[in-house]
Amino acid sequence: MSVSRFDPLAEAQREAQLAADELIERYEEINLLYGIGESLGRTVSLPEAATIILRDIADTVGARRGVILVHDAASDRLEPVARRGIGDADVGAILATDPDSLLARAFRSRQVVLAAATDRRASHEGALSGSLLAVPILWTSAAEGAVALGVLALAEHASPQGFTAGDQKLLAAIATQIGAAIENARLVQSSLAQQRLAQEMQLAHDLQMKLLPAGSVVAPEAEAAARVLPAQSVGGDFYHLFKLEGDRTGVMIGDVSGHGYQAALIMALAMSAAAIHAQRTTDPAKVLHDLMASLRDELVSTDMFFTVCYAVIDPRHAQLRFANLGHPHAFVVRADGRHERLTAQAPPLGLGDDEPIAVTTIAWSRGTDLFLGFTDGVSDARNAAGARFGETRVLDTVLPQRTAPPAQIVDAVLDAVAAHGDGIAHDDDLTLVVLRS
Repeated sequence: MSVSRFDPLAEAQREAQLAADELIERYEEINLLYGIGESLGRTVSLPEAATIILRDIADTVGARRGVILVHDAASDRLEPVARRGIGDADVGAILATDPDSLLARAFRSRQVVLAAATDRRASHEGALSGSLLAVPILWTSAAEGAVALGVLALAEHASPQGFTAGDQKLLAAIATQIGAAIENARLVQSSLAQQRLAQEMQLAHDLQMKLLPAGSVVAPEAEAAARVLPAQSVGGDFYHLFKLEGDRTGVMIGDVSGHGYQAALIMALAMSAAAIHAQRTTDPAKVLHDLMASLRDELVSTDMFFTVCYAVIDPRHAQLRFANLGHPHAFVVRADGRHERLTAQAPPLGLGDDEPIAVTTIAWSRGTDLFLGFTDGVSDARNAAGARFGETRVLDTVLPQRTAPPAQIVDAVLDAVAAHGDGIAHDDDLTLVVLRS
């Protein structure tokens, strides 16, 4: 009877070979993970990186076919971003709710799906023949936990035994990298979009402010100052100043309903049209009538309107003539501190097309009287307790400063409004214009 003898040297050699084989296998996987990290870091294009990653994964694992799909939240579909060994028509977009899809199941369950060659699969997944391994692409956020972003799937393993537990672990690690890359790409795109929007809004703001005239356009016949502070980047408040024949000066203030871009568009059209009509006549009613004719279609189509007061000051004849369509805050402040409201005599422009526009004439003292106009954003400005600044407080701020330069008066009112609000953002456009002639 013979007894086999234990050979320590042979056993050590065998274990060394096994360790070497495992080391080689792990080295390939580590090298693959490192290469995928580099691929994701080198490119902003997810499809480009996904194509390289899918090729390298399939070669390392030994799979002939594969696909990477990313979830589109708007359509709730899994959209292919890379394919390996299959055509575009073989595996297209897959509904995330598809009950027959193995890939959709991996996405919904956030679990690995492993299928044998004989297992049934959806008709549109038939190109992924043979054994199938589908791994969800996950991104873990502090707020939501694990979020499914897509699916990484390989099919038709080169070896008869199919995909191993090691393959599953490797794909799960790679899917995590892809998930981080997808989320980073989305954050980059979102950041770029926000930057573009901020730049466009700043440009729109700058362009709108350039439409507003400087006070110097009416010098030396008049001294004027004005300020517009939109609640958003752009707004619907406006003022206009006109140097007219016979040393006359035209001053207009308006407030378009609403805020934002639509109001800003009406504001720009109103300013452009007013600049044309004011040079044709010194009759305030005629100017506003022609302004309505120019803007009627736009106001009807947008369902918008605006208040507007237009005054023509004639120092030679010591008079101010005005027409007011629904604008509540327009005054003449006298040298002795009295103030006279330029009362609205018709509805806002765009609400009373058939209403006749009346003109009122009042006295004007050269060099001492002030025209004061502002929008309701000034008087309606609120503090943290909800208290309004109020029209009375505007006048109380102006009266002690009535002999000061118009720019100083404007600053005083807006400083008082800001102090009242104590840092509260205004939710309406603020506009103030002061003129002495």
